[in-house]
Amino acid sequence: MTLFITLYLVGFLRTLVIIAVIYFGFRFIVRYLFPKIIDKGMKNMQQKMREQQQQQQPKRPEGEVTIEKEPGRHNRNQKDNGEYVDFEEVD
Repeated sequence: MTLFITLYLVGFLRTLVIIAVIYFGFRFIVRYLFPKIIDKGMKNMQQKMREQQQQQQPKRPEGEVTIEKEPGRHNRNQKDNGEYVDFEEVD
């Protein structure tokens, strides 16, 4: 009977140690490693965005101004909304 109790306690303590190791390991990963991984990923994405932005922008001399309009866009004021009639309120 004492052998059964001893084996039961050893198994129980082993289970508790495994749960504690998993818990503290997860806390360590989330608290210390995960932010560093996310920070490194964000810096990498920012660098890629900068490179893409530099490739898309044409090089112009400083001080030159150009106005570019989108070809498919129409001004809303050009639509024919009908005739506007001014009215007076009659008492």
